Amino acid sequence: MSDPVTIIMIEDDEGHARLIERNIRRSGVNNAIVPFTNGTAAVDYLFGKDGTAADRKGQALLILLDLNLPDMTGIDILKRVKENKFLKSTPVVVLTTTDDSQEIKRCYELGCNVYITKPVNYESFANAIRQLGLFFSVIQVPPAL
Repeated sequence: MSDPVTIIMIEDDEGHARLIERNIRRSGVNNAIVPFTNGTAAVDYLFGKDGTAADRKGQALLILLDLNLPDMTGIDILKRVKENKFLKSTPVVVLTTTDDSQEIKRCYELGCNVYITKPVNYESFANAIRQLGLFFSVIQVPPAL
Protein backbone atom coordinates (compact mmCIF):
# COMPACT_ATOMS: atom_id res chain seq x y z
CA MET A 1 0.00 0.00 0.00
CA SER A 2 1.37 3.42 -0.90
CA ASP A 3 1.56 6.44 1.36
CA PRO A 4 -1.27 8.95 1.10
CA VAL A 5 -0.65 11.87 -1.23
CA THR A 6 0.22 15.17 0.43
CA ILE A 7 -1.23 18.15 -1.42
CA ILE A 8 1.12 21.15 -1.59
CA MET A 9 -0.98 24.28 -2.20
CA ILE A 10 0.97 27.35 -3.36
CA GLU A 11 -1.61 30.16 -3.43
CA ASP A 12 -1.09 33.73 -2.22
CA ASP A 13 -4.78 34.74 -2.24
CA GLU A 14 -6.19 33.71 1.13
CA GLY A 15 -9.77 33.68 -0.16
CA HIS A 16 -8.85 31.41 -3.07
CA ALA A 17 -6.84 29.14 -0.75
CA ARG A 18 -9.83 28.72 1.61
CA LEU A 19 -12.17 28.09 -1.32
CA ILE A 20 -9.82 25.50 -2.82
CA GLU A 21 -9.42 23.64 0.46
CA ARG A 22 -13.13 23.76 1.33
CA ASN A 23 -14.13 22.36 -2.05
CA ILE A 24 -11.43 19.68 -2.00
CA ARG A 25 -12.81 18.58 1.38
CA ARG A 26 -16.40 18.67 0.09
CA SER A 27 -15.31 16.29 -2.65
CA GLY A 28 -14.38 13.75 0.00
CA VAL A 29 -10.61 14.20 -0.27
CA ASN A 30 -9.09 14.16 3.22
CA ASN A 31 -5.42 14.17 2.28
CA ALA A 32 -3.10 16.52 4.15
CA ILE A 33 -2.88 19.95 2.55
CA VAL A 34 0.29 21.95 3.20
CA PRO A 35 -0.42 25.59 2.27
CA PHE A 36 2.10 28.22 1.19
CA THR A 37 1.37 31.88 0.45
CA ASN A 38 4.60 32.58 -1.43
CA GLY A 39 7.03 30.80 -3.68
CA THR A 40 10.08 31.13 -1.45
CA ALA A 41 8.54 29.18 1.45
CA ALA A 42 7.19 26.54 -0.95
CA VAL A 43 10.54 26.10 -2.68
CA ASP A 44 12.30 25.86 0.71
CA TYR A 45 9.85 23.13 1.74
CA LEU A 46 10.03 21.20 -1.54
CA PHE A 47 13.80 21.38 -2.03
CA GLY A 48 14.93 21.31 1.62
CA LYS A 49 17.93 22.87 3.30
CA ASP A 50 20.41 21.46 0.81
CA GLY A 51 18.32 22.47 -2.22
CA THR A 52 18.35 18.98 -3.77
CA ALA A 53 14.84 17.82 -2.74
CA ALA A 54 16.41 14.56 -1.52
CA ASP A 55 14.21 14.92 1.61
CA ARG A 56 11.18 14.38 -0.66
CA LYS A 57 12.49 11.10 -2.07
CA GLY A 58 9.74 8.50 -1.87
CA GLN A 59 7.04 10.97 -0.80
CA ALA A 60 3.77 11.06 -2.75
CA LEU A 61 3.09 14.73 -3.46
CA LEU A 62 0.69 16.66 -5.63
CA ILE A 63 1.32 20.37 -6.20
CA LEU A 64 -1.44 22.96 -6.68
CA LEU A 65 0.37 25.95 -8.14
CA ASP A 66 -0.73 29.54 -8.67
CA LEU A 67 1.37 31.30 -11.32
CA ASN A 68 1.06 34.82 -9.91
CA LEU A 69 2.95 34.84 -6.62
CA PRO A 70 4.31 37.89 -4.79
CA ASP A 71 7.97 36.82 -4.80
CA MET A 72 8.51 34.61 -7.87
CA THR A 73 6.56 33.16 -10.74
CA GLY A 74 4.83 29.80 -10.62
CA ILE A 75 6.53 29.11 -13.96
CA ASP A 76 9.91 29.23 -12.18
CA ILE A 77 8.67 26.78 -9.54
CA LEU A 78 7.17 24.46 -12.16
CA LYS A 79 10.43 24.47 -14.11
CA ARG A 80 12.53 23.68 -11.02
CA VAL A 81 10.19 20.88 -9.92
CA LYS A 82 10.18 19.21 -13.34
CA GLU A 83 13.98 19.50 -13.69
CA ASN A 84 14.61 17.89 -10.29
CA LYS A 85 15.27 14.14 -10.24
CA PHE A 86 13.34 13.63 -6.98
CA LEU A 87 10.34 15.80 -7.89
CA LYS A 88 9.96 15.47 -11.66
CA SER A 89 7.24 12.80 -11.44
CA THR A 90 5.20 14.90 -8.98
CA PRO A 91 1.90 15.91 -10.61
CA VAL A 92 1.50 19.69 -10.85
CA VAL A 93 -1.92 21.30 -11.23
CA VAL A 94 -1.65 24.94 -12.28
CA LEU A 95 -4.54 26.90 -10.81
CA THR A 96 -4.37 30.53 -11.90
CA THR A 97 -6.28 33.51 -13.28
CA THR A 98 -4.04 33.66 -16.36
CA ASP A 99 -5.78 32.37 -19.48
CA ASP A 100 -3.14 33.47 -21.99
CA SER A 101 -2.75 30.67 -24.55
CA GLN A 102 1.04 31.11 -24.72
CA GLU A 103 1.33 30.79 -20.94
CA ILE A 104 -0.90 27.68 -20.93
CA LYS A 105 1.20 26.13 -23.72
CA ARG A 106 4.42 26.93 -21.83
CA CYS A 107 3.11 25.29 -18.64
CA TYR A 108 2.26 22.10 -20.51
CA GLU A 109 5.65 22.15 -22.27
CA LEU A 110 7.34 22.45 -18.87
CA GLY A 111 5.39 19.46 -17.60
CA CYS A 112 2.26 20.59 -15.78
CA ASN A 113 -0.39 17.88 -15.68
CA VAL A 114 -3.52 20.03 -15.53
CA TYR A 115 -4.08 23.75 -16.15
CA ILE A 116 -7.19 25.28 -14.60
CA THR A 117 -8.09 28.93 -15.09
CA LYS A 118 -9.70 30.48 -12.03
CA PRO A 119 -12.93 32.08 -13.17
CA VAL A 120 -13.71 35.44 -11.66
CA ASN A 121 -17.16 34.02 -10.89
CA TYR A 122 -16.79 32.26 -7.53
CA GLU A 123 -19.52 29.71 -8.26
CA SER A 124 -17.78 28.62 -11.46
CA PHE A 125 -14.47 28.51 -9.60
CA ALA A 126 -16.00 26.43 -6.78
CA ASN A 127 -17.37 24.02 -9.37
CA ALA A 128 -13.95 23.67 -11.02
CA ILE A 129 -12.41 22.93 -7.62
CA ARG A 130 -15.07 20.31 -6.86
CA GLN A 131 -14.16 18.62 -10.14
CA LEU A 132 -10.50 18.84 -9.16
CA GLY A 133 -11.36 17.12 -5.87
CA LEU A 134 -12.91 14.27 -7.83
CA PHE A 135 -9.71 14.11 -9.89
CA PHE A 136 -7.67 13.80 -6.67
CA SER A 137 -9.84 10.96 -5.45
CA VAL A 138 -8.98 8.80 -8.48
CA ILE A 139 -5.44 9.90 -9.37
CA GLN A 140 -2.55 7.52 -8.80
CA VAL A 141 0.55 9.55 -7.99
CA PRO A 142 3.78 7.79 -8.95
CA PRO A 143 6.28 7.47 -6.08
CA ALA A 144 9.31 9.74 -6.19
CA LEU A 145 12.56 8.02 -7.23
